[in-house]
Amino acid sequence: MTYSDAIIKRLSDLCADRGITINRLATLSGITQSTINSMMNGETKNPKLKTLRKIAMGLGMTVSELLDFPEMNEMEFEDE
Repeated sequence: MTYSDAIIKRLSDLCADRGITINRLATLSGITQSTINSMMNGETKNPKLKTLRKIAMGLGMTVSELLDFPEMNEMEFEDE
């Protein structure tokens, strides 16, 4: 698994748990649809901390909470 794959999985899972779409996540986070689409399509391999912070805030969580999940904490990532 790559870092990008882990972020995509986390955001997909969080959206599913909250019953929101990726488009709604972009709106809640105050980031453009193209930015979130680039992340979710794997085009953005290493999202900026500023972007992750906006996403976390849009989901009502801290960056620490956003990044605290098994795939992030327990995996060794492949080079991208």
